[in-house]
Amino acid sequence: MKLLFIIGSGAVGKMTVGQELMKITDLRLFHNHMMIEPVIDIFGHRDTNVVNRLRDVIFEEFARSDSYGLIFTYMWAFDHPECRAYVEHVKSIFEPYGTGFYCVELIASQEVRLARNATENRLLHKASKRDVELSAQRLIREDSMVRLVSNPGEIPFDNYLRLDNSDLSPAQAANIIKEHFNL
Repeated sequence: MKLLFIIGSGAVGKMTVGQELMKITDLRLFHNHMMIEPVIDIFGHRDTNVVNRLRDVIFEEFARSDSYGLIFTYMWAFDHPECRAYVEHVKSIFEPYGTGFYCVELIASQEVRLARNATENRLLHKASKRDVELSAQRLIREDSMVRLVSNPGEIPFDNYLRLDNSDLSPAQAANIIKEHFNL
């Protein structure tokens, strides 16, 4: 089995690239908002503890399956140790099953990401982003408060690709990832 983390800043294209990668590989996509949105709907706000517990159920069951692999999208704040601990936690769920770990870090300028913030596909799958102005303000605030781009050597994966997808379509980025990791 393979576990591919797609990480990057808000609106960099993690989910959309993951959708395209799912079309051309046998990997399944579990994007971050698949758990965030239902929790917001039920509780009226984002509850990280509930989101993480629900994700764990998905990870545990998927790890036990005979599936080819899973794509998981995650916004990793590198200056917050709990984010690295969470990535290690997710890895620990899959490790007993001999899973191969891969990581793609997507990067793009804030200007590019603000434009992507209002795309139809993003708004379709992420109800909490539909107030585009509020979502844009949150993106700008996150960029100023946390470091969402890694420093050299900071990613703990042997199989790592840093990809500037500013000028790539999601399909082009997915093809690069597929070829790079031979998925």
